[in-house]
Amino acid sequence: MNACLKFTKGLSTANRPLLIQSPNISRCNSSSWSSAGVDHSSSLSSVPFYGTPRRAASSERTLQDRVAIALHHATTAFADPTRADAVAALGEITGPATLQRIHDKMMEDPTGRLILKERPIVSKSTIPYERLIAQAPDVVDDADSTITFGQAYGSFLKSHGFDPDERDEVKFVEDDTLAYIMLRYRQCHDFWHALTGLPPTVLGELGIKWLELFQTGMPVAALSCTVGSLRLDSREREILLGSYLPWAIRASQDSRCFLMNMYYEKEFDTPLDELRRRLNLEPAPAMKP
Repeated sequence: MNACLKFTKGLSTANRPLLIQSPNISRCNSSSWSSAGVDHSSSLSSVPFYGTPRRAASSERTLQDRVAIALHHATTAFADPTRADAVAALGEITGPATLQRIHDKMMEDPTGRLILKERPIVSKSTIPYERLIAQAPDVVDDADSTITFGQAYGSFLKSHGFDPDERDEVKFVEDDTLAYIMLRYRQCHDFWHALTGLPPTVLGELGIKWLELFQTGMPVAALSCTVGSLRLDSREREILLGSYLPWAIRASQDSRCFLMNMYYEKEFDTPLDELRRRLNLEPAPAMKP
């Protein structure tokens, strides 16, 4: 595995896990995103549809324990950003307050509540993986209005050899609901690549991380943006600051939906252009190699 690929895997929320939260992100219109006939106001199910709930932690960690774990994994992640396990653990230890804010925003939205009730998991056994790969074009042409979101997502997985089953389990978040939100955040990462058109290069991952930062406020995304930027050469840094960062700000301010409130698995057959229009999400600027 070359150095660039190792580094981008470390950047991707654990495998691919922001300090500020944009006040301008509006919430989805409930009539646009809810599924017909679903009682969105019902309480969260204690047993997710995909199987047995996550086993509860034997005991809550003390503040001293959490600080020690955070320092250990922060040191590891700064020294070697390709260590996805350290990035993942750091995201979990530093994220509870932000995860609670994400939970509150999801509970304010019909689709967000549905996601928290059903707790979908992204894996080969829960999505039409074989169909998505079989129908995926070799290259996604943004000028082709017939390309579906599922084809774009399948193309991203196929062309880069990614496996939706490779996500790390959540280990350091005691609350079961917040642990699911952390997992969902990680599993949406590849959906966001397909939605924005950003490749899994160092620059592409940093563009996604800036979008995640402005959208979710996860501290570990801020870490990825900071550490990742230090490894760019002058031309790459100019592209990041001159193109991708302004795009991420615009995309967060203009989006009609908090991206964690999107039930992506129900949109595989939706044309990519249509989905972007509904979200008012501009694709990332295309950069020549």
